[in-house]
Order: sequence, then structure tokens, then C-alpha cells
Amino acid sequence: MVGGAQVIADTKSRPEVMFVGSRGNFCTGVAIAPDLILTAAHCVLPGAIYKLAEFGPDRQPVFRDTLSVARHPTFSMEVMRANRATADVALIKLKAPVTQQTAPLAPGRMPVAVGERLTIFGYGVTARGDGNTAATLRTATLAATGRPGSLQLRLVDPATGGDRPGLGACTGDSGAPVYRRIGNGFAVMGVVSWSTGPRLSDGCGGLTGVTPLDIYRAWVVETAARLGSRVH
Repeated sequence: MVGGAQVIADTKSRPEVMFVGSRGNFCTGVAIAPDLILTAAHCVLPGAIYKLAEFGPDRQPVFRDTLSVARHPTFSMEVMRANRATADVALIKLKAPVTQQTAPLAPGRMPVAVGERLTIFGYGVTARGDGNTAATLRTATLAATGRPGSLQLRLVDPATGGDRPGLGACTGDSGAPVYRRIGNGFAVMGVVSWSTGPRLSDGCGGLTGVTPLDIYRAWVVETAARLGSRVH
């Protein structure tokens, strides 16, 4: 996450996780059940093996095995590469439960208003192209911009409006949970799908693109049950 996002030191108390693929990619996800991770579909393409990475005090990763991956059946990488909205949502079933807390899903049918503040947590890089700056959990609160809809949301740093470099998702933050305040707490209402630099340039620190869960929530709950997990 770029733009000087706040570092979260106590990751053991957080539901966000980092996972890596056998093809060299890494993404963020969120535990929505002790043995189930919600992430972006483009992070878990067929033909690769994925493992959860846990970091101890020495910052050396310990890898945990996964059992299976379920991508939303209508997700299309071709559509995503054409910069159009698609069902960029997936679930990863773990071989053994994680020890940290889990995050609830936000209720459906709650439209996002322009200017509404949403919070993201991710393990991505702080400098584009520099993988050494990844693997640290960071958080930022961003504002909805444009025309928020059920297929895609665009978030910006409230201080910059996306016109100059600011807070935003970057490489490795894909799949990161996007939280909205529900009563006295926070719940997952979407996952990070893409990012741009300022004024729609290449890079990070401009727009953060989000796939809302609203129209995919039923699939998440039903698929979780099929995989033997219960979400709330």
C-alpha cells in the first residue's frame, strides 16, 4: 500500500492474511471463517498451488497448506484485462484453521454513497516494483468517488482526490478486504481488484478499484457451506 499507509504491528489480532502462489505471485485475503479466506479471483488462477504465509517476530514466513480454491463461476480474466467489471471474488479453503479472529460480511443491499469512507488492509508493496517493501500489513481509509455501483467501486485518498500521489492499493494488495462501518464495528463489503497512479496513469497511489460483495454475497455464503465452513 502506497502513500505512507499506517503499519499494523499486531497482525495476530487481525483477520487479514497474505498468501503466495507457486507461480511467484502474492496477494492479500481475509479470514471470514477459521478455515476460509476471501480474496480476489484473479489472484488464484488455475494450475498453481497457494500457501498462506504467516510471519513471526523474526519476520521469517511460515507457510500453511491450502486444500482448494473456488472462483466465482462468472469471473473472466479477459474481461478484467479489458478494464471492465467482472466477478473478481474467490475463496481459499485452508487445510487447518488460522488462529486469528475472523471478519464478518457486510449485509447486502447497502449502496455506497460518493464520499463515503471505506478502510482497506493489505500486505502489498509501498513502492511499485519493489517486492522488498511488501509483507507488512498496512491500512488506509479512502473515499468513494465517481459513480459507486454494485459491480465496481473506485476509491481515492480524500486528501488528494487521485489527482496527485496519495494513499492507495498497490501490487500485493489485490484481494485485500474493504471494510465499512456497520453499527459499532466493521464488516467486509468488498475486495481490492486493481489500482492506478494519479490521473489514471500506470502505477499506484491514484484510484483503488474494488469489487463489491453485494451481488456476490449469496455465492460466498453458499460456497462456504459447500466447502464445510460457516460465515456470518
